[in-house]
Amino acid sequence: MTTTAYERAQRIGQHAVRTAILDQAITLLTREGHAALTVRRIATEAGCSTKVIYTLFGGKDKLVEALWREGFARFQRVLEDVRPGSGPIEDVLALAAAYRAYAHAEPYYYRIMFENVIPEFSPGEGAGREAKRAFHLLEAACAAAVAVGELAGDPREIADQMFMAMHGAVSLELSGFFDRDHADALFPALCAGLLRSFAGPPEAAG
Repeated sequence: MTTTAYERAQRIGQHAVRTAILDQAITLLTREGHAALTVRRIATEAGCSTKVIYTLFGGKDKLVEALWREGFARFQRVLEDVRPGSGPIEDVLALAAAYRAYAHAEPYYYRIMFENVIPEFSPGEGAGREAKRAFHLLEAACAAAVAVGELAGDPREIADQMFMAMHGAVSLELSGFFDRDHADALFPALCAGLLRSFAGPPEAAG
């Protein structure tokens, strides 16, 4: 007998149930678009009652916000998994590469996070603050590069410009303006070039 995603998750625990429902919702969104995201359809896809969804999420609006939060939570874990490199500049570039890798690994979560694929959704203030935490890692890496003189300027300004460059490049790539192989070469060159514009003063000759 075939078991549903909900039944399989029940054996693990409530967190697994919540994740299974979000996974079914993102699959439905990917396959049929935002109009298909109703509580009844999500419940049908997950193999649970609508009551389960209302109990866990409080309704469609909160479930959509949970998708948005889940996207940023996964994104933050990807950035946190980036291991320190040979220096601060390399760390910033590694975070940039992780940003792009996440967008490819979780394209629909990425679009929920950044591209308004659910037009009626607007994140609450608390959710917005949570979302920005992941970008503190990029700002911290920029601050480390400024601290050792590899970059010069305000770390937040550097991080914000990096984010704008990364997001623009990745969004164009996901939209099909650049193929994957071409973007493999363009993206690191773009990020490195932007950082060079913030390069610190050259070391004085000894």
